[in-house]
Amino acid sequence: MAPLSRPVRSLLLIGSFFLCVGTAFAGNVHRAIVTRTNPVYPELAHRMHVGGKVVLLVTVQPDGTVSDTKVESGHALLAAAAQDAVKKWRFAPNSEVSESEVEINFNIDGQ
Repeated sequence: MAPLSRPVRSLLLIGSFFLCVGTAFAGNVHRAIVTRTNPVYPELAHRMHVGGKVVLLVTVQPDGTVSDTKVESGHALLAAAAQDAVKKWRFAPNSEVSESEVEINFNIDGQ
């Protein structure tokens, strides 16, 4: 088999990259939240005036239950409270397992 020319190799590399990117995001589906439980503000975080946003990657089963959460960003004092709350959420049913990114905001001023 003859070696591929440089332009052909470049096109194959770029095509492979986009194929991988498409696969990585294939399970990321927006599903409506049916039941939402608010997080409990951690006492230590409240006393330390720690607030902010926690971003979670949430795995949702076909029946709408949350089976897994992974912290993508946010303060460590707030992350567990966000995960505990989101694990109680229910999403609209769907025919397959999906992943969604969820943001939970903790505002020390209550606004």
